[in-house]
Amino acid sequence: MGEIESFEDLGLKPEILKAIKEMGFEEPTPIQKEAIKPILEGRDVMGQAQTGTGKTAAFGLPLIQNVIRGKGIQVVILTPTRELATQVSEEINKLSKYAGIHSVPIYGGQAISVQEKKLQKRPEIITATPGRLIDMTKRGFIHLDKVRFFVLDEADRMLDMGFIEDIKWVLDRVPDNRQLLMFSATLPIAIVDLADTHLRNPVYLDISQDTLVVPDTDQSYFIVGRRNKLWALCRILDNEKTERVLIFCQTKRMVAELNKRLRGYGYTSEEIHGDLSQAKREEALGRFKGGRARILVATDVAARGLDIPEVDLVVNYDTPEYPETYVHRIGRTGRAGRSGRAITFVTQSETHLLDKIIQFAGRPITEGKIPQGQGRDRVKKRVDFDEKADTFGMVKFVMNIGKRDGAAMNDVIKHITSHSRITDMDIGKISIGDENTEISVHKNVAMEMVKRINGSKFKGRTVNLRY
Repeated sequence: MGEIESFEDLGLKPEILKAIKEMGFEEPTPIQKEAIKPILEGRDVMGQAQTGTGKTAAFGLPLIQNVIRGKGIQVVILTPTRELATQVSEEINKLSKYAGIHSVPIYGGQAISVQEKKLQKRPEIITATPGRLIDMTKRGFIHLDKVRFFVLDEADRMLDMGFIEDIKWVLDRVPDNRQLLMFSATLPIAIVDLADTHLRNPVYLDISQDTLVVPDTDQSYFIVGRRNKLWALCRILDNEKTERVLIFCQTKRMVAELNKRLRGYGYTSEEIHGDLSQAKREEALGRFKGGRARILVATDVAARGLDIPEVDLVVNYDTPEYPETYVHRIGRTGRAGRSGRAITFVTQSETHLLDKIIQFAGRPITEGKIPQGQGRDRVKKRVDFDEKADTFGMVKFVMNIGKRDGAAMNDVIKHITSHSRITDMDIGKISIGDENTEISVHKNVAMEMVKRINGSKFKGRTVNLRY
């Protein structure tokens, strides 16, 4: 095989190349370079690749080329979650826009009648979660006997979620001569056994983790509580001389809420998430790319596959749960030889996620300090005990009472529980000195401690708290 430098080198049809160009993909990723040719040749594939490597297009492009238009369901792509099923289906529909091939997502949580109507349009490709696929098959809405291509996407996550028996159920019902493609970030024994049992003379691909690292991106994190994330974000936006800022949130609701608040504070901002129509997404993206909006707030699902050039700063407003997601997000900046910057907000309770990201990326991520305000803050900083809590979620207070005031352990506990809704289960270590008492309470009741205990009377003495 000659050197692959472009999608044209992969032997894809002109109508597929047209869609690729329209989506803004300039050159194949490593997994695409390795996987597309053998899939086009009809080989089974076992690919070890993480989220963010471009694996959806790696299997989607050759499948679009190989299916026959108008012949009903020929491809089944099994995914662990409804979000991934929707995401994969949307990307395949974009890639097959000019090929006349259609994909629909099939998942639990949506009415069966709605999905039945979609299936009546005879899509060539379905992306499905295991439970709903089995249900629709048993109801007779989906027939697996004509399936030519079967894909297991994020196989290890399906294993973790207990879907191994469902996968075997489906494999037993697709034709023996089907082409099987498996993609997994890790290869636990059960996945290896599954591959050994069902793959026929497969091509094994291993896209190592270092292909995901973005070396031209300056990465930093800020320890900030949930109540002060917006304050910290506004400080950064007001100090950073950036033209395009991409902000990632975990949920559609959070994207919409953050975009609304940013606009309210005078920023030019747009949002992209799964609930928006394609027309609304394109309008928001057009404003962002054209410079009419400085900020784009997005979910991970909505941002995949988008042509977003020259992003100066990526902000992880919510710490990503998976390291692969982190690398995918920050890969939106520092492209094409340009320098970029990525900032991640981390709460005290999320430091374990940061540790996983650092270990995965194989390079340090420096702790930053929230920049100084330029005059009056647009958003006022609030007391956030999440920032003051230790790794166990406990916040330390110092009370101005001690042994000289007749304070004993039981007296202190009784005073706190009787004057507030704090229970002894929320109280941690108590250390009574001659003049002061140190006491730890859980961060969830720390504000209650301030409101109810600060200013109360302990044996005639007014309680004052420091934290």
